Amino acid sequence: MITTADLPTTVAEGPNRSGVSWAAIFAGAAAAAALSLILMILGAGLGFAATSPWAHEGASAKALGISTIVWLLVTQIIASGAGGYIAGRLRVKWANLHGDEVYFRDTAHGLLAWAVATLVAAMLIVATAGNIASAGAQAGAAAVGGMAAASTAAVAKDAGGPDADPMGYYVDGLFRSEGPAAVSEDAANAVAGRIVTRALSNGGAMDPADRTYLAQLVAQRTRLTQAEAEARVDQVYAQVQEDAQKAKVAAQQAADTAAKVAAWTALWTFIALLCGAFFASFAALFGGRQRDQARWIDEDGLGYGERRAVNAGTAPIR
Repeated sequence: MITTADLPTTVAEGPNRSGVSWAAIFAGAAAAAALSLILMILGAGLGFAATSPWAHEGASAKALGISTIVWLLVTQIIASGAGGYIAGRLRVKWANLHGDEVYFRDTAHGLLAWAVATLVAAMLIVATAGNIASAGAQAGAAAVGGMAAASTAAVAKDAGGPDADPMGYYVDGLFRSEGPAAVSEDAANAVAGRIVTRALSNGGAMDPADRTYLAQLVAQRTRLTQAEAEARVDQVYAQVQEDAQKAKVAAQQAADTAAKVAAWTALWTFIALLCGAFFASFAALFGGRQRDQARWIDEDGLGYGERRAVNAGTAPIR
């Protein structure tokens, strides 16, 4: 007959025995990682359901950001807590140890389970992000290659022609006469575009000679006087400078917003991970206590202590 003495539920401690139950740690880490994946998929589904491509419909960006932070915290607390509890509940029962040492080991088991699950999740996220980025780069390269030929003609015709011909402004200066020669509308637009682009790239100050020539070109095509043409050049160029400044400010604001979003995301991710580590350790401590309170029940209904009492000739106390 098999007795409880043949099925020990404790581990005798020696000076060289490790206090780490890796099987329980990996089991808790696997449970935490799987539960995190489930909760992340659920959160993504709820997030997509709350968004809408139509204006004034669906959740706002601020609401989505707050809900994402809350869900990240909830995911870490639930998944890490479950993993820590499993790691503490499944570890072996240590004998001949002080209670403080048992509490420390249980806490360490929960922390290790959380750490393993976090590292596995981080590796999966990095690998997935790398694959997505690689696929996106290949698709983008194919699209750019297909559009390159069609874009060349449009860019060359655009007023921003210096992008296609960086030396166009200087070539125009080589053949510039006292008065502008009669040219087609496309050629005049290209020359004017190069002059304006050159002025913007030169700190916003237009060269007086360029201003005079541009006014002459405007007067030739609009039948305005030279003074009226110069006034129009100044007015239009001032509008161009204002729009360029607005675009610069908008780009700076977008960069500032992106930096703040990245900073807050990193901060709240850090807080969520700390919460996960804490709840994993606490849950492992709770699970370890329940593990130590568990009794092995023999086939005749006697516990381990009662079986030892029977073997010693003492009646069991129920």
